[in-house]
Formats: sequence, C-alpha cells, structure tokens
Amino acid sequence: MPQSTSTKAPDTGEVRNVPLSTVTADALVAVDFRPRGRSRPPGPYRRLFARPGTLAFTAANLAARLPMGMFSVSAVVMIAGTRGSYALAGTVTATGLAATAVVAPWIARLVDRYGQARVAVPATLLAALGSVALLLCVRYDAPAWTLFAAYAATASTPNTGGMSRARWAHLLKDDPGALHTANSLEQSVDELCFMLGPVLAAFLCGTFFPEAGTLVAVALLVTGVLAFAAQRSTEPPAHGPASASGPAPLRAPGMPALLAVCLALGAVFGATEVVTIAFADEQGHRATAGAVLGLQAAGSCVAGLLYGRLRLTGAPERRYPWCVAAMTALLVLPAVAASTGSLPILAAALLLAGMATAPTMITNMALVQRRTPPGRLNEGMTLAVTALLGGIACGSAAGGFATDHLSPSAGYAVPVVAAGVALVVAALAPVLGRRGGRDAQDGGSPATGPA
Repeated sequence: MPQSTSTKAPDTGEVRNVPLSTVTADALVAVDFRPRGRSRPPGPYRRLFARPGTLAFTAANLAARLPMGMFSVSAVVMIAGTRGSYALAGTVTATGLAATAVVAPWIARLVDRYGQARVAVPATLLAALGSVALLLCVRYDAPAWTLFAAYAATASTPNTGGMSRARWAHLLKDDPGALHTANSLEQSVDELCFMLGPVLAAFLCGTFFPEAGTLVAVALLVTGVLAFAAQRSTEPPAHGPASASGPAPLRAPGMPALLAVCLALGAVFGATEVVTIAFADEQGHRATAGAVLGLQAAGSCVAGLLYGRLRLTGAPERRYPWCVAAMTALLVLPAVAASTGSLPILAAALLLAGMATAPTMITNMALVQRRTPPGRLNEGMTLAVTALLGGIACGSAAGGFATDHLSPSAGYAVPVVAAGVALVVAALAPVLGRRGGRDAQDGGSPATGPA
C-alpha cells in the first residue's frame, strides 16, 4: 500500500496527505512540477519576495557581498605584480584574515546592540579607507609594513551575509518553512559571489591595471552597504547594551561543536582551492584553475536553490550528520578523479562534490540561528564565518604542504580527512548540546556566564 504523510499546503495552511516520493529521516515532500498557472500557487522563492522590501535589501546586499570574493585576489595580484613577491602578498592577506577573526565578532556585537545602519555604514567606510590606503601604498612604493597596517584596517568590514540572514530571521520568525527557503537562497548567493568575485577581480586587474579590482570592489561595497542600510523597514530592531547581559554565543550549548565543524569545513574549502590550482598547474592549465573551482561553486549554488524548494520536517539536528556524511562521501570523487590525471574529469568530479556543500552549510547556519541567544544573532553567525575563515587558512596551509611534499593528486586526501573530522564532530554535536543543556539546568554551564 502506498505510504503518505501529512503536510501543510503553503498557500492555505490546509493539512493534506501527500504521497512520499522520497523517504528520508525528515520526510521530504514531493515537488510539484505542474506548469505554473492559476491552479498552482507561486513557488517558495516568489513568495519570499512578495513581502515588501525583501527584494530591495537582497539586491543591495548582493552588491555589497560580491566584493568579499574580490578583495583578496585583487590584493594578491596588485602586491605581487608591483613588488614581485607572492610571499609578501600572501602574508599581507593572511594578516588581514587574522585581523578579521578578531574584529568581525566585535563589529557584529555592535550591530546587534545598536542596529545595522548605525554600525555597518561607518564600519564599511573605515574598511574602504583601508583598501584605498593599501592601493596608494602599493602604487607609491611605500614601506612593506604600511601594507600590513592598511590591509588590517579592512577587518572592520561588516558581515553583510549575516546581516541579510538576520533580516530574514526577523521577518520570518513565525514561518520556519519560509526561513529555510531564505537560508537556502542566502547560501546560494554566497556561492555565487565566491564563484564570480575572483573571476571578476582577475579580469579587472589583468585587463585594465593592477589596482582596478580593488577600486571596483570598494565602489561595490560602499554602494551596496549604503543601499542596504537605507532599507529601514526590514531592519531588525536593535537590542541595546542589555543584549550583552545574556549568554555569549560562544558559550551557548552546542555552539562550540558547531564552530568546530565550521573550522573543519573551512579546511575543506581552503585545501581544495590550493590543491586544485596546483593540479591544474601541473597539467599545464593553471589559467583554467579558476573555472574549475567555479564549477564546484556552481554545483553548490544550484543544489542550494533546489534544497530551498524542499519542505522539510523534523529538527535540523537530525539532518546535520547526514549532510556532512554526504559531503564527505562526494569529496572522495575529486580524489579519485585526480588519480586519472585528467583535468576535465576532475572538473566534473568537483561539480558533483559541490552539490553537498550548500545543504550542509544551510543546515549549519540554521543550527547556529537556533543555538544563538536572543539579541545576538549577528554575533553568532559572524563567529561561524570566522571559524570558516580560520579553517580556510589552515586548509590552505595543509593542502600546500601535501602538494609540495607529495603530489597534487595526493593533496586531495586533505579535504577528505577534514570532512571526516567534521563528520565525527557533527555526529557528536547533539550529545554535546544536550550535555550543555543539562549543565545549564544545573547552573554549571559556561553558556549561562556573562559575555
């Protein structure tokens, strides 16, 4: 006898019995492929943007977020092209990454306390000044230490993706299904920006002049943040200094485990990028490395949009280990493909491997939102992004070491191992979360301590 499950119709809220075309732990509801017409309600993404102001702040945030994939590439090309040292360029960008890890959570905490517009605009202008100062220091052959100081100033750039997710969380706090779709959209936008940003930066720097990528990135960032901040109707309310009196996100039950997974997933991304560039260089096609990596981001982008159309039931804690497990399994494909020595086969494998990235990150961010104490959502999401950036730095170093001492093909074992670590932690995360909750009830959890 065919099985069925109950679900709410998205347009009316009526409970209906829907046949299960796919059975998972969370009962995914079949997607309606009928031609859209009067008898079929709008899709989930159209319903998102039917809300007033959502399209405006999403478009503005897209312009502000695109430079995130441009700045580091532009800095490397600009510094290496004029100073003739990739080592100096890499050290400068690494210094900026370290500064971001320290400053970004503090900026996010201010955003939670005083509001997005009041904090994001001056923080963005300071970061833009840092980028312009870097450009001038490179242009006029200033001492090397000035490059480090200028690029460190860009660490005040606010987490634009986190602010956009915070708006969706505020607008859709009573609609978990729509919030899942919004989180999926945001992850797909992240993938799109990190796919197009480096390509655009390399094109501008190579076609015009070395500083062109930085100039365009600064213009997009400032324009996008100003337009985003102007959308006051969708801005979540500021929580004031009182928000700091609650538990810090880092000490919330389950958050340390989630951040540990983010660190391991960042290592996956960092190692994959370095090893893929080395593999393409070994094959004599270094110029195509960006396009090959872009296919991985494209697979993740498409998977994220499709994942957002699914109607999921059940707690994301149950889906999380399965998503990480799927990502770990698919990462084996590039390792196998690299052993063939064929770049096209590797590109196809990376495209498939990328399809598990977005569902994993979407579920991860949903859990971060659930575990973050009220009034500190931007800070919690920024901690997750900071962990990812730290993991990218570690993964890049590990991937480079494996490539230099073994081979680019062997280097693809690094992301597989990193994903395996993430899987182990994700499997234990619910246990750690429950333990933290019990400790909190006993009054002994650090999650109840001051910020």
